[in-house]
Amino acid sequence: IELKSGILNIFLRTGAVFTQVDLWLGLSYCDGQWNEVTVNKEGSVISATMNELREQALEPRVQQLKVNSPVYVGGIPPGIQSFYRELGLEQGFGGCMKDVKFTRGAVVNLASVSSSAVRVNLDGCLSTDSAVNCRGNDSILVYRGKERSVYESALQPFTEYLYRVVALSEGGSVSSAWTHVRTRESVPQNVPTPSRVHSINGYSIEVTWDKPAGVIGVIEKYILKAYEVDGPTVPITSAELADASMLTGVLRGLHPFTNYAVTLTACTLAGCTESLHALNISTPQEAPEDVQSPTAISFPTFLLMSWSPPKTPNGIITQYTLYMNGTPIYSGNGTKYVVKDLAVFTPHQFVLTACTLAGCTNSSQVTLFTAQLPPSHIDAPVLTVLDSRTIHVQWKEPVEVNGILDRYIIYMATNEQNFTKWNVIYNSTELFLDFTILQLFPGTEYLIKLAACTGGGCSISEASMAITDESTPEGVPAPKAQSYASDSFNISWTKPEYPNGIITSYGLYMDGVLLQNSSQLSCYAYGLAPWSLHSFRVQACTAKGCALGPLVEARTMEAAPEGVVDVLTAVDGSKEVQLKWLAPNKPNGKLTYTVLVTGLFYADQ
Repeated sequence: IELKSGILNIFLRTGAVFTQVDLWLGLSYCDGQWNEVTVNKEGSVISATMNELREQALEPRVQQLKVNSPVYVGGIPPGIQSFYRELGLEQGFGGCMKDVKFTRGAVVNLASVSSSAVRVNLDGCLSTDSAVNCRGNDSILVYRGKERSVYESALQPFTEYLYRVVALSEGGSVSSAWTHVRTRESVPQNVPTPSRVHSINGYSIEVTWDKPAGVIGVIEKYILKAYEVDGPTVPITSAELADASMLTGVLRGLHPFTNYAVTLTACTLAGCTESLHALNISTPQEAPEDVQSPTAISFPTFLLMSWSPPKTPNGIITQYTLYMNGTPIYSGNGTKYVVKDLAVFTPHQFVLTACTLAGCTNSSQVTLFTAQLPPSHIDAPVLTVLDSRTIHVQWKEPVEVNGILDRYIIYMATNEQNFTKWNVIYNSTELFLDFTILQLFPGTEYLIKLAACTGGGCSISEASMAITDESTPEGVPAPKAQSYASDSFNISWTKPEYPNGIITSYGLYMDGVLLQNSSQLSCYAYGLAPWSLHSFRVQACTAKGCALGPLVEARTMEAAPEGVVDVLTAVDGSKEVQLKWLAPNKPNGKLTYTVLVTGLFYADQ
């Protein structure tokens, strides 16, 4: 097929038969508009049509046409031109071409199937002024001058252009070979909203769309995006579809029972454009996800169960079912339930099932215990006195623990405090069954009781009594001697600080002689001389022996002196007399003397 000098020539060779059809066009096609050319072979009739013009030829000998080689449109590559010299090939086609159709098959997208397009504008004419430039080889003068480079602007996007350089001198001109180059694509415009969306399930949807109109260039890929309605402006999920021939795609990663706005993005190498509007869809419900295990507030004989809605409900929860030890015990819409009539501190396995209209999901199994109680009964401890200061305590584990045994506690009280104050002397979680109490007081009565504790509290046994072996007293006090008369003492003392047993007697020593031996804590000593010095000491005794307290000294009260005071005088001159005297026989205290003188005395001048 050739278009030359206003004539459309059709050459057809089948075997040895050659047929030619010539359709005169003139310059009717140089109007800047698209022209439709049709070449048809039906039996022995070969016809050519352009717009309203038509020409045909009849050749009965023409054979069936079978095409088993590449089809070249607009010219033949230089590498194979030598095989078709008889065709009289002219310069390749210079113009614009689109929508090439064959009898069988779809419309051919030249931009995507052409592997070596030469001087063919696939998506638009070289210039809007083609009506005045449609002569000869349809070339346009781009530059005239002496420079060796030129920059051309205002070209069409994704359009292939042919260029050649003509060098002129006074002697003539010479032309270079044609070279071709394609401008870059433009970003798609007017990307349509998806035409149809339907849910595959709660997590994915199928989207169908129409091919964007007016895209200059090859669409490299489509991108589907889903936004939550009334949610953030960032898409929840997206899908890239590299096969641009497909106009249907699946968008995954959605959430069930959610409203989405779905958009279409078309991309060329120059960039992407998203549709201005979105198509809304609501995904269906699915079975819940992340169903939480139930929790409980434990009591000794019942459990107060509760649970939270699933983290991902995937729809409207229609029912909860609570299983205990594999048996359903509750079904309904509530989130609380009381499980009654249970044994103390007993394990039970629970599973919660949450359901939507689409299905049900189980939580993981959880084991919950009823609460602990204190042990039911504690036997009194067994006490063994080892010596005067040591008691060995033994006990048995409670028969009904009612929980996990946590610790043992030993309480002790003594007769020194009238058994009113109980002191903790042992508190251990190691759960031994015996304990030795050290550093006790000899001859002392002790009451000891045991407490056994669980997480539910403690139970205390009855008290057991033990008396440590006696020993000699310690801390015997010093006596207190008070004299209220010049011939007697009132002596008293207290019990030893550590009796170490039962005090059998107290002995009072005065001046080293046992004055009294009894259980009394006082003594009256009389018949003593006034202002006489005496020593006192107390002795306390148990069945194991006696101990002495510290020594103290005291005097009786003073009395009037007894006897005569003898006075001796000596004259030392006309005006002096020296006096001397002797003490009375019984001073009866600390003496003071007074000298009385009567007579005449010299007066000071």
